[in-house]
Amino acid sequence: MKKAVFAAALFALTAVGANAATIEMKVYGLVCGFCAQGIEKTLRKHPATADVVVSLENKLVAVSTKEGADIPDAELTKALTDAGYDVKDITRTERSIAEIRDSLKAK
Repeated sequence: MKKAVFAAALFALTAVGANAATIEMKVYGLVCGFCAQGIEKTLRKHPATADVVVSLENKLVAVSTKEGADIPDAELTKALTDAGYDVKDITRTERSIAEIRDSLKAK
């Protein structure tokens, strides 16, 4: 019985994380606009991607996912690492890409 309750709780936590609207990543190695364009182009190819924003100044890459879709952290890390960047942190949030863009403009 305890195993069933634990499994159900784990599934619920996983499902909440998987439905996050936006994935924010701290990425090191971004040095120019060409870097930002390359990352954006790479991430937009993923079928679950709805929108992407890249901030060189903040070392931030944010991806919003399509409704009901997800991109596993391992896939994101691999794509960016293979492109020569260092992913330091991945956070799933309910902030929209518009909110992220607005906060970047305010800085």
